[in-house]
Amino acid sequence: MLEKTYDAASVEPKIAIRWEEAGAFKAGAGAAPGAEPFTIVIPPPNVTGSLHMGHALNNTLQDIMVRFERMRGKNVLWQPGMDHAGIATQMVVERQLAERQMHRRDLGREKFVDKVWEWKEESGGAIINQLKRLGASCDWSRERFTMDEGLSNAVIEVFVTLYRQGLIYKDKRLVNWDPKLLTAISDLEVEQVELDGHLWHFRYPIEGERFDPDDPSTFITVATTRPETMLGDTGVAVHPDDERYRHLVGRNVVLPIVGRRIPIVADEYSDPEKGSGAVKITPAHDFNDFEVGRRHRLPAINIMSVEAAVNIKENADFLEGLDAAPEQQALWEMLEGRDRFDARKEIVAIMEELGCLAKVEPHRHAVPHGDRGGVPIEPFLTDQWYVDAKTLAGPAIASVREGRTRFVPKNWEKTYFEWMENIQPWCISRQLWWGHQIPAWYGPDGHVFVAKDEEEALEMAIQHYIAHEGPWKAWVEDKLENFEPGEILTRDEDVLDTWFSSALWPFSTLGWPDKTKELATYYPTSVLVTGFDIIFFWVARMMMMGLHFMDKEPFHTVYVHALVRDKSGAKMSKSKGNVIDPLELIDEYGADALRFTLAIMAAQGRDVKLDPARVAGYRNFGTKLWNATRFAEMNGVARVPSFRPEDAKLALNRWVLTELTRTARNVTEGITSFRFNEAAASAYRFVWSLFCDWYLELLKPVFSGADEEAKAESRACTAYVLDEIYKLLHPMMPFMTEELWAHTGGAQGRETLLALTPWPEPVFEDAEAAADINWLIDLVSGIRSVRAEMNVPPAATAPLIAVGAEAPTRERIARHEPAIRRLARVSEVGFASEAPKGSAQIIIGEATFCLPLGELIDIGAETARLEKEISRAKAEIERLNKKLGNEKFIANAPQEVVAAEQEKHAEFAETLKRLEAALARVREVG
Repeated sequence: MLEKTYDAASVEPKIAIRWEEAGAFKAGAGAAPGAEPFTIVIPPPNVTGSLHMGHALNNTLQDIMVRFERMRGKNVLWQPGMDHAGIATQMVVERQLAERQMHRRDLGREKFVDKVWEWKEESGGAIINQLKRLGASCDWSRERFTMDEGLSNAVIEVFVTLYRQGLIYKDKRLVNWDPKLLTAISDLEVEQVELDGHLWHFRYPIEGERFDPDDPSTFITVATTRPETMLGDTGVAVHPDDERYRHLVGRNVVLPIVGRRIPIVADEYSDPEKGSGAVKITPAHDFNDFEVGRRHRLPAINIMSVEAAVNIKENADFLEGLDAAPEQQALWEMLEGRDRFDARKEIVAIMEELGCLAKVEPHRHAVPHGDRGGVPIEPFLTDQWYVDAKTLAGPAIASVREGRTRFVPKNWEKTYFEWMENIQPWCISRQLWWGHQIPAWYGPDGHVFVAKDEEEALEMAIQHYIAHEGPWKAWVEDKLENFEPGEILTRDEDVLDTWFSSALWPFSTLGWPDKTKELATYYPTSVLVTGFDIIFFWVARMMMMGLHFMDKEPFHTVYVHALVRDKSGAKMSKSKGNVIDPLELIDEYGADALRFTLAIMAAQGRDVKLDPARVAGYRNFGTKLWNATRFAEMNGVARVPSFRPEDAKLALNRWVLTELTRTARNVTEGITSFRFNEAAASAYRFVWSLFCDWYLELLKPVFSGADEEAKAESRACTAYVLDEIYKLLHPMMPFMTEELWAHTGGAQGRETLLALTPWPEPVFEDAEAAADINWLIDLVSGIRSVRAEMNVPPAATAPLIAVGAEAPTRERIARHEPAIRRLARVSEVGFASEAPKGSAQIIIGEATFCLPLGELIDIGAETARLEKEISRAKAEIERLNKKLGNEKFIANAPQEVVAAEQEKHAEFAETLKRLEAALARVREVG
């Protein structure tokens, strides 16, 4: 006998072991030879990561598809793995060293990297076991890591190939620089933080005019939130149509403190409506200014060190063309080496003393911070390695435009196109030690040699220097007689951006550049499931690399899921204290409850507002199925392998088999169209309502009756339907269904695990039987609804009068009268030509069913109760109307707060509608 309650904590680990021992998730498990492949590559989580709600949603949706397609007989591979997470992982190990008063430079690069590998083996990758707890059915035997040998070979192959094709190059450009971590970081690693700051307005004297702070004709005013950057100004921009400055275009201003003469240029970047309409241009310290500087050929002068301190003395670009007066040199001495924020204070004080500070305004604005270092980033001019993303983007754009790869929902294609068509060079170098070290070596004169290894680079260098007459030829020839490794070549110290190796994920994990069987079978992959936030950083780059190196798109569909927010619609964050830990929910409610909740809420284009109470509710759904199975078992239900739906004779059985077919069709269509919420909702409705609430309830008289033939058929049918339910729910609730499948296998047991059992394809439909039982359900539901609305005591019974019932309806009433009386609390069923006075009415088909309830309820008290409830609902709606009609509230309140109030308004409106309908019924009866 099945246990009285389902204990997820004890069952789930047991089922996981059963799957693993059976090799249920290995590539191709359960598939026939030559079966159609279905491949998903997991978005590789960081090796430092822990399972969060985004992971839980993402992997639940992938697992639903993978389990579904595996049951449909496809040759399935769900490829797992992890990303080495350059910055995050290096920070973890550096913090451990700091606890022992050590720095990575004390160890040196090689020993530090060894320490990182030690950490990875001992502590990294905890998220893999957390994904297993969620039920993710990846082929764990094929787990990959972006730093493993095979993937590292792929990275080197791609880098060298792209370099030799002219698509990777080195350039001096602006990057997001983290002055704490001392590395360039990607846009994804930058977060905007709202801070209270200031806007400083500076007067820049016009060359040739005697500066007078009281005479606007002698200066031009610019504003900045970062005064320290003014040391690197190389121009002032005004709008070409701004009459105020047209006469100054082409002239110079004299940059205070520095003494450099910088031009006034006309550029549409300047907004005449903002401030003075004039903008200081600092090409080396602002991304917009960098573009203005390129358009007007303004020099880019980096005035900071990598630690974001003022750097003048060793800055040849800064000093070029300057013949500084002693007082200017004294100012430089004072600022030299000062941290950027200390320098800011000093510069403001100096500008005020010079009469160049016009005014200071409080200013709240977004300041970009590094998400790992936690300090404001600096746009920083530095030499980095770049990929020519524009060239690679062309085929990737065409692929989506021509429909070879599609986005679901389709609106994300617009986002993809906007970014791809305005794509900038991709900075791929990072100033770290943990990661794929760039395969580039420098000769004694700085000449670069890109090769697959040092031996190849050395051979290239020797050939290069010997073939070219010059000062280095003899030096190299001399070194060849007796040299130590590294004497001729020095390797580039930088490593590659982690997104570079991730961009190769769909084919590098399958063995490329080797021509493996897996690569031939599983590439291109089928579907990519991802969040919208990495369309640019990962999806687009996989498209570019896949097309360039494999000549095929890496996937035909990109399913973009929404965010998981808290129950109010707010984005989860530690600072808000509203983070929901999926592992805690799994501990409390089980993995199946969490998975089903996420699935049924995963509507396309709509964020998931997760309330733990919903997870508790869907645990109850699992309990309902568990209890239904137990009830069936207690009534002698057992599997009959020879049962065929088409042989069923009872209308009740033919009805449930018809609804099963319709549900299987809906669940299948829901999953294949990425409407997971519709698939889950269809399964939920069938199991909870049609099967448990109606079918089993209507079977009770059969099970307790004397008709042994009907009893045997119904037992066999119930077992059959339960089997199909387990299959339909398995992709969403794998643990419980696998347990129930095994338990109900009977004496012979099951031939295979549920995970490897064929997907339901029932084709039985009996429209007449379905219409007959659904008529009964509609009638009983209608009676129950009226009784509930009118607050009829549960034990009270009333007669049911059918008005206008034609012969088929009369026949149905006669056949189903026992069920109607039992399920709807009806004392008797009669017929009349017109509705009795004081009766509530329900219309089903051509007939009107009347319930004389006047004697069962206190009409006056019920009317008063409903009127009071209606007044309260109207008051709430009026309050919310005022609130939502307040423009200040809409403009200033957080988006999630506004959405919550709108949701309340909709709920009260629906409540009011229901109450008014109930009041109308009561008045009809009275």
